[in-house]
Amino acid sequence: MDAIFPILIVNARPAAGKSEIIHALEGLPVEERSRRFHIGRMHIIDDFPMLWTWFEEDHILENVLNRPRLHTTPDEYFLFEDLWHLLIRRLALEFEKWQRDADQPATAIIEFSRGQQHGGYSKAYQHLSDKILRSAASLYVNVSFEESLRKNRKRFNPDRPDSILEHGLSDEKLRVLYREDDWPEFSSGDPEYLHIGSGRVPYVVFENEDDVTTRAGEPLYERLENCLDVLWSMHQARSTV
Repeated sequence: MDAIFPILIVNARPAAGKSEIIHALEGLPVEERSRRFHIGRMHIIDDFPMLWTWFEEDHILENVLNRPRLHTTPDEYFLFEDLWHLLIRRLALEFEKWQRDADQPATAIIEFSRGQQHGGYSKAYQHLSDKILRSAASLYVNVSFEESLRKNRKRFNPDRPDSILEHGLSDEKLRVLYREDDWPEFSSGDPEYLHIGSGRVPYVVFENEDDVTTRAGEPLYERLENCLDVLWSMHQARSTV
């Protein structure tokens, strides 16, 4: 098997195309995926299912057990900002458990969105483990807030609100939580590496304002291949320092 990323962090606004990229990669034979994209067998770690479990638990506590909600308000905003950071710590914990038991080379895909209102990427990355930061590379999928809003509306299926590919937020919640995105400021100090403490993580930006991820197919694969080739070169360069 060709050389592969051990960890790829995928970030973006909601509905920007993160899950569509991952879904497209899953549809490829592992040999082609590793050769073209440096991604091997995939283990996906996404904080949305964790977050959705909190919503479900709080609903049961309040409406069935007549107990106080633990994580969220009745309109499903977090009770405490630190819960956003807890989710990142949970991602890191899930990675540790998976890596402990992994018996063959694979790429861990760590996926999350963060808006400036709840700390942004600058705070989120501080809660990833040193082990992750030493090995990870990052792919940021760039769309405007308006495009995020459009796709969020389009993808939402009220019959499957827990679905990775079909969940959505209300317009109000999207504006409150994700209108302001700190990725440009977070990455502004270096065009190739994110600096977190004394460590650095190579990154590339995948431009998706034209929504190539919904159209999918070879145009998506070609753009992604170009981005990940650049990212792989930076990942290799960091590994030799």
